[in-house]
Parts: sequence; C-alpha cells; structure tokens
Amino acid sequence: MLLEPQETMPQTSVVFSSILGPSCSGQVQPGMGERGGGAGGGAGDLIFQDGRLISGSLEALMEHLVPTVDYYPDRTYIFTFLLSSRVFMPPHDLLARVGQICVEQKQQLEAGPEKAKLKSFSAKIVQLLKEWTEAFPYDFQDEKAMAELKAITHRVTQCDEENGTVKKAIAQMTQSLLLSLAARSQLQELREKLRPPAVDKGPILKTKPPAAQKDILGVCCDPLVLAQQLTHIELDRVSSIYPEDLMQIVSHMDSLDNHRCRGDLTKTYSLEAYDNWFNCLSMLVATEVCRVVKKKHRTRMLEFFIDVARECFNIGNFNSMMAIISGMNLSPVARLKKTWSKVKTAKFDVLEHHMDPSSNFCNYRTALQGATQRSQMANSSREKIVIPVFNLFVKDIYFLHKIHTNHLPNGHINFKKFWEISRQIHEFMTWTQVECPFEKDKKIQSYLLTAPIYSEEALFVASFESEGPENHMEKDSWKTLRTTLLNRA
Repeated sequence: MLLEPQETMPQTSVVFSSILGPSCSGQVQPGMGERGGGAGGGAGDLIFQDGRLISGSLEALMEHLVPTVDYYPDRTYIFTFLLSSRVFMPPHDLLARVGQICVEQKQQLEAGPEKAKLKSFSAKIVQLLKEWTEAFPYDFQDEKAMAELKAITHRVTQCDEENGTVKKAIAQMTQSLLLSLAARSQLQELREKLRPPAVDKGPILKTKPPAAQKDILGVCCDPLVLAQQLTHIELDRVSSIYPEDLMQIVSHMDSLDNHRCRGDLTKTYSLEAYDNWFNCLSMLVATEVCRVVKKKHRTRMLEFFIDVARECFNIGNFNSMMAIISGMNLSPVARLKKTWSKVKTAKFDVLEHHMDPSSNFCNYRTALQGATQRSQMANSSREKIVIPVFNLFVKDIYFLHKIHTNHLPNGHINFKKFWEISRQIHEFMTWTQVECPFEKDKKIQSYLLTAPIYSEEALFVASFESEGPENHMEKDSWKTLRTTLLNRA
C-alpha cells in the first residue's frame, strides 16, 4: 500500500489541523484513576464508584482539592484536577477560589476548638501549592496567578509566626518556582530562534545536485547510529512539551466549539514545533532519495532508510520510524517503480505491517504496548525509551475528548473522562523524561536538522527526471509542472 503513488503529498499538518481530521479511536479503559483518603468539603456533590471519584460539581471538585486539618488529597487527584480544571477556568481563577476556601477554613479553625491545628493546616496548604508549582509552573507566569499565590502564602504564614517553618517552606517553593519559570523562558527563546530547514526549490527543471554535494550516506552510513541520533533529537524536542501543552488540545477545541478562547495558543508552540519536525524528517527522506542520480544509488538509499526505520522500531522510537515511512510513501518516491523493483522489500513489508492503519493501527498499538512494558521493567536507559507516534497520540486525546462529554445530564463534571485523559498524558510525560543513553554526534545531528530539503515541486521534478512519466496522468502532471516552472522563470 505504501508503495502506491498518491495524488497529493501526504504530510501530517500542524497539531490543531491534524486533530480536526478523521478521528482515530483512543483506547479507553473502564477503570479511570484512584483516590485515597477521606473527603473534603462538599463531599455530597461528589459521586464515587467502587471507591473512585467519577463525577462532581466544579465547586465540590475544587473543595476536594483543598486540604483540611484531617484530609490531604491524593496526589493523582491533584495532578488530574489541576490539569483538567483549565478546560473550565484559567489557573488564576482556580487559585483565587482555592484562596477563598483557605480563608473560610482558617476562619473556622480560629473560631473553633481546633485553633492549635492552624499550623498543621497551613503546612498542608503549602504542600499543595508546592505540588502545584512543581507540576505546572507555567500557570504562575500570569501576574494574576502570582498575585493570588502571594495572597495565599501571606495568609498561611500568619499561622506560624513563632518558628517560621511555614515561611521557610514558602521561600523555598517560591525560589524553585522562579527558577523553573526562568528556565522555561530561556528554552522558549531558544526554540523560537531555531529555524526549520531551508526549503531548496532546486534549479528550474534541473534538481540534480553536483556530484560533490554531500548526502546522508556521506555523513552517516550506519543505520543504527542514525537511528540513535534521531532518537536524540526526538527526546530533546519532546522534552519541551508539558502536560498543560497537551491539555491545550482539549481546551482549544472547546474554545472553537463555543466561539470563545479559553486557551493561550502561544503555549502550543512546542506542540507545533514537534509536529513540524516530523514533517521535515519525512521531506528530508524524500529529498535524499529523489536527489540521487543513479538508480543503483537510489536503491541503496531506500534500503538504508528502511534499515534506519527498522532500528528506530527496535529502539522504541516509533515517531521517527513513522516519519521515515511517510517520506518513502510520498508520491515522488513511491512512483519510482524501477528503483523499488531493485529494493529488497522484505524488511519494508514488516514495517508496513507494524504501521498498518487498519483496525485503528492495531499492530502499532500492540508494538507500543510491548515497548511500554519493556520500559516499565527496564534496568537500563536503552530499554526505557518509548517515543510514540505523536500525531496518533494527539488524535487519541482529541477523540477521547470528543466522544465523552465534559458534563453529565445532572450538571456534574464527567471526571471519569478526565481521569483517562490525565492517565494518558501522565504516561506520555513519563516517556519524555527518559535520558537519552546514546552518545551525541553533533555532525550527524547538524545535517539532520539543517540539510536543505526539496519543495513538493522540486521533488516531482527530480522524480520525473529519474524515471519518466509512465501513464497519461503522470504525463499531464509532468507537462503542467514544466510549464509552471518555465513561466515562473
């Protein structure tokens, strides 16, 4: 199937365009998250099933987030609610409500017989804020959120003026938060300075490069080494994606449905940059194949990339593997039948099997599950690597969001849905935190990231010059392309 030419150049678009395409079924599990401990205020508006919180009013869920003297929320609940709450309200509004609940509880303690427990209550509030700032520091770049944070910490500090333990914990939390925000800001500036590879449109009707021009085989001829360097790039790029970025997929689509914007679209930069890397790699593969003059060398280039994709699969780098296959599936490459006839396609057939889209990419999901289990039982960093096909992961989140409503008929938030979205995002974040065990080769990475890639037109020109049009449709396309380029010149 992948070898058949197509009418258009199939690429994954940027993230938000891809999730608007045909839905890709996610794997929804019946059991969605667990909760420990007692119940906070408003427990009557929370619904549990087999000990698991499955729904509740927004107010009750917010109250359930805030500790009391005798209760501290489960960490899984904290992460899930903080992540999903941004679908319904901006973080600074949630922080303001948390502050109000804290004031109400503080006043009750001061007026009652448990005034001595104020210090314990304050310590729990600081712990909650600490977990919040560590998991979602970007929430506090907003001036309103930082003002609310200062207001809450000021109030709880008053509960421990004698020995200053709470004040010291707040100072440490604030310092860590500011360092995290500074680090993310610097990373964002660096990302914005990085430009995608230049698009080489090629000379008019002559895209053949000079003989001395370097190709990928002149930089790296070992498929395993190239797969390792691709994995380096993948892990580096995916490490700049944060849970709240992925949740923007949900909040952004809600904003489109309701004609109002809840999400800060500037935060999706890292998603779009990572998605763009996939497209650039696919186009680079196509360029490297189409620019080769001799059929023998083109055959070798195709077999090389098949081996690279195979090594990516063995490593657990499914995203690069899919990008490489997509590159070989582009029409200018797929139509080179004389070249493909010389390729030993047995390995390629196996790759096609793994990425067969039928039954919602069932084969890929089985392989991904195997890699996940290997990662969970791993004794070395090499075995921990899991890099899913990002476009499919995004579609799974989007599909999960669209087939389950945010609210139930009784007005409750469908928290069962958000348990599952949170679980998938948390699993993805676990994969992104793996340190790449392979030695970095700057020369190879520089080529992968900066080598010129042909435009769609230039790819077709190179393809037709390598192997002329074989049918009327191709002849018409070639004639139209030649006319277009000549008129442009």
